[in-house]
Amino acid sequence: LDDTSTNFATLNYEVSGKWKETWRVIQLSANAEYDIIDGLKAKALVSYYYANKVQNNHEYVFKVYDYDKDNGEYIGTWAHETPYRERTHEHVEEITSNIQLAYDKKFGSHSFNGIVGLESIKRDRPSDWILARPTSQELSLIYRNDFDDYKDVGNNTEARLGWFGRFNYDYASKYLIEFSARYDGSWKFPPNHRWGFFPSASVGWRISEEAFWKENSINNIFSDLKIRGSYGLVGNDDLGGDYKAFGYLQGYDYYRYGNDPDREVGNGVIDGEFVVGAKSRGIPVTTISWIKARILDIGIDMAFLDNRLTGQADFFLREQRGLPEGRYDVAIPVEAGFDLPKENLNSDRTMGWDGMIRWADRVKEVNYSIGVNATYARFYDWDRYDDRRANSWDKYRHSITRRYGYLNWGLEAIGQFQSWEEIANHPIDNDRRGNTTSVPGDIIYRDVNGDGVINELDERPIGFRQDATPVFNYGINLAAAWKGFDLAMDFSGSFMSTYRMEWEQSRAFQNNGNSPQWLLEDSWRLSDIWDAYSEIIPGKYPMAIRDREHDGTFWNSTFWKKNVRYLKLSNLEFGYTFPKHMVRKVNIENLRIYLAGSNLFAITNVEGTDPEQEKTNGLGHPTMRVINVGINLKF
Repeated sequence: LDDTSTNFATLNYEVSGKWKETWRVIQLSANAEYDIIDGLKAKALVSYYYANKVQNNHEYVFKVYDYDKDNGEYIGTWAHETPYRERTHEHVEEITSNIQLAYDKKFGSHSFNGIVGLESIKRDRPSDWILARPTSQELSLIYRNDFDDYKDVGNNTEARLGWFGRFNYDYASKYLIEFSARYDGSWKFPPNHRWGFFPSASVGWRISEEAFWKENSINNIFSDLKIRGSYGLVGNDDLGGDYKAFGYLQGYDYYRYGNDPDREVGNGVIDGEFVVGAKSRGIPVTTISWIKARILDIGIDMAFLDNRLTGQADFFLREQRGLPEGRYDVAIPVEAGFDLPKENLNSDRTMGWDGMIRWADRVKEVNYSIGVNATYARFYDWDRYDDRRANSWDKYRHSITRRYGYLNWGLEAIGQFQSWEEIANHPIDNDRRGNTTSVPGDIIYRDVNGDGVINELDERPIGFRQDATPVFNYGINLAAAWKGFDLAMDFSGSFMSTYRMEWEQSRAFQNNGNSPQWLLEDSWRLSDIWDAYSEIIPGKYPMAIRDREHDGTFWNSTFWKKNVRYLKLSNLEFGYTFPKHMVRKVNIENLRIYLAGSNLFAITNVEGTDPEQEKTNGLGHPTMRVINVGINLKF
């Protein structure tokens, strides 16, 4: 309650003020087609997007008090004493145009189609921001005499231009060939690295269309069989925080607002006068260009038993080259005030497979289908620039060259202290304080390297990536229909991802607030909370003690990190379609009623939160369970 960022006594419009952001958006598009000759067509598409934002923030002054029961008076503990009024105007304007020639023609068993075209995108995002310190918080308007700061960021123009083409050839639906390419230019890069050429190709062979296959008895089993493969190069100009607009130009930064020293440009006081300074932008970034991804896919499509059983399987490999990184082995004096610019030095890989299988059939008057799909995609950090390490441990623990990406390191939990005597006799320094902070119920860690103390040297890979798509995902789809009734169910699930129970999910009374019921009910605790010498009742979780800041029971370990597994009923729909001969009597063409639900239940090894939750404290917005009743009516 003494935390103003979470105290609802202050988090309201009347006391703390109001923040409001309003967007108004309009989107327009137009397209046209013109047949030039038989099979040759010209197409044009133009779209316009405009969005306007107005953001207002008005923070009031207020004080926070604690009540002193002994003296019967209120004591001030915190105050927001400076009025704050800001306003931002911003608009986004984007114009996209696409012009192409398309050819589609068939000559006997030969089919040709192709597209060539030009695409352009131009985007402006000007904005201005003003900050005032109003003389009275009752004044919502901003007056010139109250100005404290102002910032105009200009148009922030972004522009991209690209030529593209695609060519397809199909012979008798047996041999399939496709070539495509793009030649793209981006505003981000220096002129000599602005353009990139990105070709790709794919081939397919439908074996089941061959005469030797059709004449063979295997054709009675295989209704369709196709193998295919593709390989291509794709460009990406999203360099994230490693790029600054027009970084390839020399120059100086003149002004930036705020109190953050990393955003200032050298302003200072000289001879008693405030001087606005300028700061060098650093070495021009002239060597960075497109991130290029090489993508390989090899697949097979199958159908059996007169298409009742169908399946698909793919192997894929995506390798990104040219990820931004700096040359940290080239020393620049600190006095220079800048670092070396980023270059296209690193790479990563994503490799895996996906597949699906589906059975659809009819038994008397019942139509039904069962489908299963799965995807395994593992990310690897690949080549790293100058991966130098001090020793074998440093390389094992910190190198990421050609390894699984985002490995989750931590300690191995091997039990919990059962008594004060066990703590006193424990030979390992479990909390790095001689076990002086440990209490019964605290976690015992494995001393992996045998040095008698638990620390970073005992950490090992214990989990997968957090806050991202799991490595393995799967789905199950069930459907059935009988005499107008229909039922559909979609299950989804995953494993090979990690969730860490942290803060409110592990520490009792975190931020002086409430705790989950399941945590308190199954924690180690005293049988009499008023008697420190009363019997200790064992539980699943460590003892519920307030403000446990300096012991090791909440360290990163297998106790708090769960390798998540779950199966969720994502969607269910049950409906009934009335017979047409009934509804046509009242001039209705089709009438269907249904009951539908989403996120209905989940079977999981994660306790206290949704298995798809990303917030480690469990306080993220929960996945909503939705139940609908509806009618589909067509006249």
